[in-house]
Amino acid sequence: MADPEHETPTEVAEGGGEEEDTGAQVAPIVRLEEVAVTTGEEDEEVLYDQKAKLYRFDKEGNQWKERGAGTVKLLKHKSTGKIRLVMRQAKTLKICANHLVFETLSVQEHAGNDKSCVWHATDFSDGELKDEMFCMRFGSVENRKGFMEMIEKTTASLGRNEEKEDKEVDAAAKVIGHLKIGGNASGAAAEEASPQPENPPETEQKAAAEPATEKEL
Repeated sequence: MADPEHETPTEVAEGGGEEEDTGAQVAPIVRLEEVAVTTGEEDEEVLYDQKAKLYRFDKEGNQWKERGAGTVKLLKHKSTGKIRLVMRQAKTLKICANHLVFETLSVQEHAGNDKSCVWHATDFSDGELKDEMFCMRFGSVENRKGFMEMIEKTTASLGRNEEKEDKEVDAAAKVIGHLKIGGNASGAAAEEASPQPENPPETEQKAAAEPATEKEL
């Protein structure tokens, strides 16, 4: 029998290298439950999405500062019809732009870079409304043109919807006005048609006019 104290390292390695399979299954100590992640975009339809890099103009430093690189989207709410521009950073998904798109929104090409465009908006990405000037740079001139065309198309549709709503309001106001006029006319007609008190008989009028005699008194 070999003396354990005099076994060579090779013999120890060969003897301890065999592992016995017990067939036991080790359950995980912590079970992670699946958690549903909400983005706030579940009730919105994606009208446009494109990768880009966003900058914000710092008025105090008088310079452009990078807000993040990610995907810019135009989202339309399914029930209200409102459209907003949302951009999240690619890795952290932090919102770096979040504002409504109105018919007055104007996006202009950047004078110093044909892949970039600039616009003003009242942004809510920091949890409070702020007037911001944004600059967005795309990977190509075609992508920049596509973004500007989509914004122009969206603002035009919003303008038509607002004009339609104004016409509907005016039409409803006219209908209400006619109803009021008709009510007054019918009331006047009813007043004219109501029976008037008849004149008292001629004898009663005469008796009331003649003074009483001494005999009657």
